Amino acid sequence: CFLFFPLLLSAQINESDTLSFKANLSLTGFYQGGNVETLIFRAKSDMSFKPLKNWVYKTKNSYIYQEFGKEKADEDILSLNFLYLNPDRKIYPLVLGFISTNFRREIDLRYLVGGGVTFEIFKKDDNWLKLAVSSEYEQTYFDETDFNISEYDGQESLNTIRGTVWLNGKYHLFKKKVIISHESYFQPSLEQSNNFRWQADIG
Repeated sequence: CFLFFPLLLSAQINESDTLSFKANLSLTGFYQGGNVETLIFRAKSDMSFKPLKNWVYKTKNSYIYQEFGKEKADEDILSLNFLYLNPDRKIYPLVLGFISTNFRREIDLRYLVGGGVTFEIFKKDDNWLKLAVSSEYEQTYFDETDFNISEYDGQESLNTIRGTVWLNGKYHLFKKKVIISHESYFQPSLEQSNNFRWQADIG
């Protein structure tokens, strides 16, 4: 459904798929010697299953480690988890829970829990468009307390209530020779007007 971390937008995939269980795992490694020694490792996994007849649980997880010249540049974890009730309907509720860390942004731990509702705006054959709205509680623990907005300086942790609007869809064109997908969200704090994030992806 959403995302708010570096990947955060590849979260809400089409939860009305008919398969009872789906899973995939991707591992990528890269090493380069020479003037600038480079090491990159990425792992991604997706899984969805139906714990009960009208429920769908989806989890999307990733880990990345990058090192340049023997200096760590990234070591990030992201786990996006969704539980949908009656996702074959036009309107259905969802519960979500996210966990992440981010080395560059000096985020030791961020978690977010909440719930909302998804609206199926359009669906025909393999083409669909969905809108979701949700509200979440977010808690973030930082390794550094110097922020780009000075009013937050000195705080080792920040918490807030957020509201999120998600929009995603997929369209098959030219007799399915071209597939266009998009996923975007806007996620403001409901307590602090200068605390918000957004992301938009198209493929």
